[in-house]
This record gives sequence, C-alpha cells and structure tokens, in this order.
Amino acid sequence: MSAEDRRPASCSIKPPVYLHIGDADAAHSGVCVLDVCLPLGKPVDIQEITFKNYYTAYVTVRLLRRSPGHEAPAKWSTALRDLPLMDNPHTEGGSQDYCSVHRAQMQVEPDHVTSVRLILRQPSSAWLTFSLEQIQIFPQNPEKEVSDWLSDLTLGDQHPDLEGLPDPQTVSSSLQQMWALTEVMQSNQTSASIGRYDVDGCYDIKLLSLT
Repeated sequence: MSAEDRRPASCSIKPPVYLHIGDADAAHSGVCVLDVCLPLGKPVDIQEITFKNYYTAYVTVRLLRRSPGHEAPAKWSTALRDLPLMDNPHTEGGSQDYCSVHRAQMQVEPDHVTSVRLILRQPSSAWLTFSLEQIQIFPQNPEKEVSDWLSDLTLGDQHPDLEGLPDPQTVSSSLQQMWALTEVMQSNQTSASIGRYDVDGCYDIKLLSLT
C-alpha cells in the first residue's frame, strides 16, 4: 500500500499532563504525559506512529493491549523506551522535526492496542515548554469496508469509456439490500424439507396456493 492510500486510525488525544516537582505552581520536572485513545471496542494493530516534535528530547511509548478472546483486563506494556528526538537537549537540532516510530522498532508486538501513552522528557531548562504535535497512528492492515470501495467508484472525466455502465451508487444500494436479505434468510432458515408439490407428474394448483 502506498503512502497516499493509507489512512490513520481515528483517535482522540487528551491534553498533555506536565509533572511538577512539589506544588502545582512549582517548576516542571521535565516530564510530560500524552494519552492517545483509540475508539472503544476497536483495537488497532499498529504499523506506525508519526508526529511532529516540539522540543522533546526523548519519548517513551507505552501500549495498552487487550488479548483477543479473553476477558482479562488490558495491560500496559513498554514498547519503546527513551527514543532520542533531539541531537542534544540543549540545542535546536531535531527540535521541530517530523518523526515516526515503526512497529519494527518496538520491543513488544503492537497488536490489539486500545490506547497509546507517550511519555516525553526534556531535561534541559532552556525550553519553556515541550510536546508532540500532529500525532497519527496508522494500522498495520487497514480493512476497507466494501461499501467504502463502492463509494470510491466515480464516473470521472478521465474514464469516458465507462459511459453506459450502471451507476455505482445504485449498485452499492442494491448490494446492501441483497446482503440484508441474505442475513434475514439465514436467520430464518429452517431445517424442514419443503418437498415437491406434484401429483401424477404434474403440479396441483391448490397445493401451490399460498393460502
């Protein structure tokens, strides 16, 4: 799959939480926590995490993973610890670079993930604040719904030879109706044999009556 075709997973990013030394009004400890929540009930097999750095020196990636088919609660695991994002915490190098964390870099399999926790560290006091921006999580094998494929079919000007073919929206609607009918038929399926309504080699109209 090309980079243009892949789509990030839907997620919500909670506001950053900066850890303080002593009282809340005291100086930052140089540690910040960012939680990225994936949709409830839709765990993701992560292929890559991308973001833009903003004066973060190191990042640790923790994953909340749920074992499929088990009732056990999800568990946190450290997938990557203290990945350097800046050449030197006291200098500008790498402070605003675009970065990515690939699944091959992670120390645990990033599968069935329900939440991602990014722990940021900036030991230098030269920067007033630090964070990560434009965070995106890309699934390993994004499954595209059939209806999405059908909705992507358009009779564009670049395909004049498609003229005369059925309208994609009509085809999509018909297929959805067929799938719904199939589901209803399967749910109402009976094991009783219907048999043949024939008498002496011909069909009896009375036996074929719906009443």
